[in-house]
Amino acid sequence: MKKHFLEELVATKMPFGKYKGRYLYQLPEPYLVWFHQKGFPDNKLGMMLQTMYEIKLNGLEYLLKPIIKGQRYGR
Repeated sequence: MKKHFLEELVATKMPFGKYKGRYLYQLPEPYLVWFHQKGFPDNKLGMMLQTMYEIKLNGLEYLLKPIIKGQRYGR
């Protein structure tokens, strides 16, 4: 997985629904599980939501922390 994709994943906000305006990495795991069960959208957002689902499912959130920290401080 490319770093650029993870940077974009961290910077993307949910464009609709109950969690509209939240960053994708802030979405609760049960919401991502619901998408997994119902089906992710067939577009880039769907791919990003599916990636976030896999990250949370496998306990890999620590991989995003340096990117989140870097974006907060303009790096």
